[in-house]
Amino acid sequence: MSNHTEDKNHKKPSYLDFQISTYAWKPDIDYKKHPEQYKVGKGEQGVLICEPYKSEIGPLWRFKNPVIAQESAEKIFELFKGYLSKNDFVGADLARKYLQMGYTRARRYANYKGGKKYDKDKDYAPLDRGTGTDEKAAAAAIFYGFWKRAQGFEDYQQRKLEWKKRLG
Repeated sequence: MSNHTEDKNHKKPSYLDFQISTYAWKPDIDYKKHPEQYKVGKGEQGVLICEPYKSEIGPLWRFKNPVIAQESAEKIFELFKGYLSKNDFVGADLARKYLQMGYTRARRYANYKGGKKYDKDKDYAPLDRGTGTDEKAAAAAIFYGFWKRAQGFEDYQQRKLEWKKRLG
């Protein structure tokens, strides 16, 4: 039996109604030169837009299997610590977001074959869970550990609170 319903009352993915014009993060801003324009936001927001960090961190972000995920998470975590040591909160926050995204994306592939959660041919009805791989679950667990380590840094937590109070 399928995990999704055939009725039209299911919630469609939020990205279908995405409005770039109202998004707080912009691809044409250099956030190293203009960190005051960075917003912390929720979860992983802005992670695939904010330059030059996207170009610095993004190429390191991989979760194909546990070995690759371990190497990736370690490198991103080192960048996270380096950004903090340089008083670069924006870089640290985005590195933390990449670690979080490593967890969430690998979990999606662990839960859904091919990482697809919705069936666009059936009005975006949710697909069946449990069709993913254990390899991706292991990769997700690696990223989860590094994400929580980064999130737990007292220095990072304090800077995040101050940033949100001051700039959002």
